[in-house]
Amino acid sequence: MATITPYLTMEGNAREAIAFYERVLEANVLSLVTFGEVPENPEFPVPDEIKSRITHAHLEIGGTPIMMSDCYPGQEIASGNRINLCLTPKTLEESRRLFDALSDGGQVVMPLMETFFSPGFGQLIDPFGVGFLISTEPKE
Repeated sequence: MATITPYLTMEGNAREAIAFYERVLEANVLSLVTFGEVPENPEFPVPDEIKSRITHAHLEIGGTPIMMSDCYPGQEIASGNRINLCLTPKTLEESRRLFDALSDGGQVVMPLMETFFSPGFGQLIDPFGVGFLISTEPKE
């Protein structure tokens, strides 16, 4: 079965949130990547004004993993979609099964597709309004 991790989406202030959680909750930053550090994709060019924003951060708070990123310009963030649950299946087959089952009767936000960080990544809202990120474990 997949692991599950809370995923926080911020509105351009992920660095501030990370510093706050480090100070208040003694969070440990395990990794941090900016939009400017990811491989260029001509189909989705990254605007210069967001290259310093966080595209992915992995923290640990009290032994619990937490993931976080800044939203992309134009992505609307409201109280109900600031936190998603990130499922990390070991295989692409399991990712497809979970993605299809959870999105049935819900809404696909981003189809399950290969990315530079995962052989299968997608985002959806289930029939109950809960946001999920499916991110297949990368192959070693």
